[in-house]
Amino acid sequence: MSSGTPVAIDPLGRDIHGEAQRLREQGPVTRIELPGGVLAWSVTGYDVARRVLADERFSKDPRKHWTAYAEGRIDPDFPLIVWARMENLTTAHGDDHSRQRRLIAKAFSPQRIAAMRPKIEKLVAELLAELSDLPPGTVVDLKAQYAHPVAARVIGELIGVPEADRDTVLGAGYAGTSAAVTPENAAAVFAQRFAAIQGIIEAKRREPAEDLASDLIAARDEDDSRLSAAELVSTLLLLLNTGTEPAMNLIVNAAHALLTHESQRDLVLAGEAGWSGVIEETLRVEAPVAHLPFRYAVEDVDLDGVVIAKGDPVLVHFAAVGRDPEVHGESACRFDTTRQSKQHLSFGHGMYRCLGSSLAWLEVEIALATLFARFPRLALAVPPEKLAPQGTFIMNGLHTLPVLLHGVADAQS
Repeated sequence: MSSGTPVAIDPLGRDIHGEAQRLREQGPVTRIELPGGVLAWSVTGYDVARRVLADERFSKDPRKHWTAYAEGRIDPDFPLIVWARMENLTTAHGDDHSRQRRLIAKAFSPQRIAAMRPKIEKLVAELLAELSDLPPGTVVDLKAQYAHPVAARVIGELIGVPEADRDTVLGAGYAGTSAAVTPENAAAVFAQRFAAIQGIIEAKRREPAEDLASDLIAARDEDDSRLSAAELVSTLLLLLNTGTEPAMNLIVNAAHALLTHESQRDLVLAGEAGWSGVIEETLRVEAPVAHLPFRYAVEDVDLDGVVIAKGDPVLVHFAAVGRDPEVHGESACRFDTTRQSKQHLSFGHGMYRCLGSSLAWLEVEIALATLFARFPRLALAVPPEKLAPQGTFIMNGLHTLPVLLHGVADAQS
């Protein structure tokens, strides 16, 4: 059971795994205090998290099931208020969730994902060619100069965002993942992206194409009961953001893991371990999404002796779940591509499992395999201890990943 003392969450996520361990020590379900003094629950145990993710007694709709929010008791300046105000799959429950999910699901069919492969391969080749043209010894930020453009352009291609609009819509990341962003800055970023999405919708109405944005616009225009105007905009923003940041973090986290575990990297480059093992183990030990809000108890729910009261918000700690020693033993925190069991919940579970998981897997595998084939001597440009975290407790990534494409020896020659 959890103690009754809430654990204050560090909004900057300066020690994601250390904080997860402290939460786990209080039990698989722990009372926490979010930025702004909002009380919630964190689920760190694998088995309990799996049950919560599949349990219909936990809703994603704050308007119906977050009591404090519905009654106006949450400060409008609460740093994570955007997670309650969205009108898309993130905040839909029951029939509303099923309705929206059906409209999006066909864009992530096996056929459409397979058709994306040559486009992803071409994009990756172009980005690596640009990096190859840099002078020897140039320090490259693998996150900003490779992982982010790969993820942003892939989801932009699927949705149908013109290249000229992608920087405006996505920028360098999603402001809603950082509790350190001021309400004013978050509002300004949202307004800019909202306007950009509105412009894309208007353009797609005039000239529809074979992409997800055109499909959703057509569904909305044919029958507005299938998708409201607000849901259309919010859904496109959600897909662009969730299609970029987690995939970007997965590429960065996997590359970082290999660059700091030489024996594991040698196995992969020698063909003795596969990229699938690298990706699964990264998803387990360095989940790209750390501590995701929100779910709300529809009724009082007993989780292994801890009662989540009706209306209470719940967060699943995916970064902790993958490292649960009850599942992975004493080596739970160790990166090992040869590990037999790599159980994790980083793509979710049950009715809310990530629709884009197949696309993310494909683009990350191509991005990593091509990167290390092109630059087999890739090395960190700074000591590992100098790398800073992303600056949010919601995502699990690095602020930057500075590397030398041709290794340290090349930089010193």
